[in-house]
Amino acid sequence: MMRLALLGLVALGCVSRLTAADRPNVVVILADDLGYGDVKALNPDGKIATPHLDKLAAAGLVFTDAHTPSAVCSPTRYGLLTGRYCWRTRLQSGVLGGLSPPLIEPDRLTLASLLRQKGYHTACVGKWHLGLGWHVKPGGQVTELGIETREQVHSVDYTMPFAGGPLAQGFDRYFGIAGSLDMVPYTFLDGDRVAKLPTAEQDFPLMLGREPGRTRLGPAAPGFDAADVLPELTKRAVAHIDGRAAAKDGKPFFLYLPLASPHTPILPTKEWQGKSGLNPYADFVMQTDAAVGAVLAALDRHGFAENTLVIFTSDNGCSPQAKFPELRDKGHDPNAGMRGHKADVYEGGHRVPFLVRWPAKVRPGKSDRLVCLTDVFRTCAEVVGATVPDAAGEDSTSFAAAWTGRGPERADVVHHSVNGSFAVRKGKWKLCLCPGSGGWSAPRPGKDDTTKLPPVQLFDLAADPAEKTNLHAKHPGMVAELTKLLEKQIAGGRSTPGTPQKNAVAVDVRKAGREAMRLGNKK
Repeated sequence: MMRLALLGLVALGCVSRLTAADRPNVVVILADDLGYGDVKALNPDGKIATPHLDKLAAAGLVFTDAHTPSAVCSPTRYGLLTGRYCWRTRLQSGVLGGLSPPLIEPDRLTLASLLRQKGYHTACVGKWHLGLGWHVKPGGQVTELGIETREQVHSVDYTMPFAGGPLAQGFDRYFGIAGSLDMVPYTFLDGDRVAKLPTAEQDFPLMLGREPGRTRLGPAAPGFDAADVLPELTKRAVAHIDGRAAAKDGKPFFLYLPLASPHTPILPTKEWQGKSGLNPYADFVMQTDAAVGAVLAALDRHGFAENTLVIFTSDNGCSPQAKFPELRDKGHDPNAGMRGHKADVYEGGHRVPFLVRWPAKVRPGKSDRLVCLTDVFRTCAEVVGATVPDAAGEDSTSFAAAWTGRGPERADVVHHSVNGSFAVRKGKWKLCLCPGSGGWSAPRPGKDDTTKLPPVQLFDLAADPAEKTNLHAKHPGMVAELTKLLEKQIAGGRSTPGTPQKNAVAVDVRKAGREAMRLGNKK
């Protein structure tokens, strides 16, 4: 069992007996491409000032071994909202585009619909990136499971409302953008339609002041500026909290705030340019920290903070677009010594900041228990006294035991890279079913020669957190055990106890997994 290091524990009581008035508001803030080492409270050697996140960490419970279910965007967002690994769906690698059709199945219970069933007012403000049912023009095409091509960006009739978006997934209100801010359309969405028709064409620099390198050229609302997105989302989130205070309807609220920063385009506003003394990415992190601070201040201003469960995290590790070499030359490591970065099966791809604050119930401290972002689903269900049906939250384990002292800990977690490579973690052991990163760092699949590398990698994270030494040849039994664990979870359609479920598509751990089993059986 993972050790639990807390400064204090408070019993939660029987959540199933909570009245509507006792249930907390829930605010989930999801940063985009923020590295574990970018939060000063988690990385004391870091050079980026993050005072608001540091204050949140000091007042809450800091999970030091928290992971995204995928090392890239769309699949992590699916996992957070459904409590299910995204590789069980038809999206087996990569991410969606801004024009892709909806990924979340129409009949699937989401975190928003679960909370709405328990009397919550639900809102999403920010980056969706889970597909929308756009009205495609006759003869037009959009990429279903990937980013749209240049030829496809005008295939959509933007005058028509879209289906299958946040309003169809349990949210009462939505304002935000369709996908990553380097994807079309460059316009805000309000409810189930664009707020302003994208009748112009626009692109943006991937990083302020750095050329070449620009986002995809495509439809944009006249006057739309990517640099305005973070301030606008912040303003809308604060206004929403103000509105819930004014409503006085007795409903607790759920605010899902998936920010588009510090993902590309890395465009800090003038106020923040140069503030870090490092580079524009670090400036953008500071601006993102300030946005979180504005949301927390709104909760304080209306007396919501005491009984609001705030969860702050990131959708994957830091992207190399942050310019790792120049940051490290100035003493800052966005991934705090972990190997790899966004897109990889290595720890830098999926170990992320995970801060939980709920003053009414949770005392400040630290926990080294294993957590996955899919666990937000069942944790919120437990907190509000909701029953999760068998066909929901198949890969979600509540982490409320971290403050109640009761309930099971997550025993293992499955990681997934941008190219669809698997890794599985149990205790100190991590098995990567690929010869390289499965992502964008060396050894890179399809770019670096991996033919002479072992087909699998086994790491002892307790002794080797930087994943430098492959122990697969010394521990073939562990290779076999972890491979069988993964295969069992794939075959059963779930990683939690319950009725077996079917995956949307057949999932294979690939040739590397079969080779891992062969190596294990040699013992």
